[in-house]
Amino acid sequence: MTREAAGDLPRVTVYTDGACRGNPGPGGWGVVLASGQHEKTLKGYEADTTNNRMELMAAIMALRTLNTPCEVALWTDSQYVRQGITQWIHNWIKRGWKTAAKQPVKNAELWKTLHEETQRHQVEWHWVKGHSGHPGNERADSLANEAIDEHQN
Repeated sequence: MTREAAGDLPRVTVYTDGACRGNPGPGGWGVVLASGQHEKTLKGYEADTTNNRMELMAAIMALRTLNTPCEVALWTDSQYVRQGITQWIHNWIKRGWKTAAKQPVKNAELWKTLHEETQRHQVEWHWVKGHSGHPGNERADSLANEAIDEHQN
């Protein structure tokens, strides 16, 4: 698909976070999407997962929920997600989803899905220090933990 000029696309700011209790263990992901005066939140849960899988799921679900191509500023506190999608993925694809050490890429199915979702949008990936008081990140973190709490009570 040919991407439209970034200036013509709706602009969306996204905050994502994943949480896991036990790692592996029960996990949740949270998303805050904001565009102009509009805001939407998402959250999800998996009974047996890892923190990295939940971080990936948050980014996937954030991009998947956008119905039309958008210019996205996506903020994550996961260097794993940010570096994976901006730096490492290109070589993983070239090597047939193998690492430099010729091992299978962990969470390859989620990385493939995230890569597909990024093709519909113009995404700028940003890192924010977790638990540093950043309002968007704190809300995404709260949503991820709420998702776990709702299934454990």
